[in-house]
Amino acid sequence: MPVIIVVGALIAIWYGFTVYLNTPWQIDTYQRAGTTWTATDLIRDTMAQERPVLPAPHQVVAELWKTTMEVRPTSNRSLLKHAWITLSSTLLGFAIGTTLGILLAVGIVHNRAMDKSVMPWVIASQTIPILAVAPMIIVVLNAVGLSGLLPKALISTYLSFFPVVVGMVKGFRSPETIQLDLMRTYNASGAQTFFKLRWPAALPFLFTSMKVAVAISLVGAIVGELPTGAVAGLGARLLAGSYYGQTVQIWAALFMAAALAAILVALVGLAQRLVMARMGARP
Repeated sequence: MPVIIVVGALIAIWYGFTVYLNTPWQIDTYQRAGTTWTATDLIRDTMAQERPVLPAPHQVVAELWKTTMEVRPTSNRSLLKHAWITLSSTLLGFAIGTTLGILLAVGIVHNRAMDKSVMPWVIASQTIPILAVAPMIIVVLNAVGLSGLLPKALISTYLSFFPVVVGMVKGFRSPETIQLDLMRTYNASGAQTFFKLRWPAALPFLFTSMKVAVAISLVGAIVGELPTGAVAGLGARLLAGSYYGQTVQIWAALFMAAALAAILVALVGLAQRLVMARMGARP
């Protein structure tokens, strides 16, 4: 019930701003046409404009339905096709970023030099706006003959490896001193201590980090499509909508991206519950 109330309030506010932001254009249209109008006409027409400043919720839903259910999935107008193209680079970048993050975290925890030198660079790397980095990555990789999926995936990697590094470093260091001392009394090797103590202790941190990483990886894939002049993908859909003033198209693509991110995060959460159950965690 609280969620329903909050969502209902947001939709009501959205409709209110739809009328408010679209009113100037609609009144100007009435005046140029010499049309007599009432408040009811104004409210109705502001929610049915072809290129509104802010589209109404039902316009966005109608656009989503039209571009997912009423066209073939292979059509260039299908949001499902664009979502799949963005998803492919998202998943590749997420896989590379997660692997890189885990490897860096292992090195940082077990090597003091890496802890003092690499960790500050990992943190500093995220202070550079991705919108500034993405064009440089695309141009440099194109110059060496790399184009298509990999450059976009590397931008996703650039964003997604950071939460994994930070989370796994925290996870690997989460075992208490008494637990590490107990492993020493068992004469456990470094590898045994890692795989039997540090790795199981770090798994909850890993899945939490992956939820952040997979969502931000999707953002990286969308941003990576903007400077390439891509003709397919959610980023290309947003870019085309901004070129031609198709705000309804832009909002539909944004909602598709949000839904895609929610599904990816939910899948990571499902994997977390399954793994934790196998490890004996309480439900």
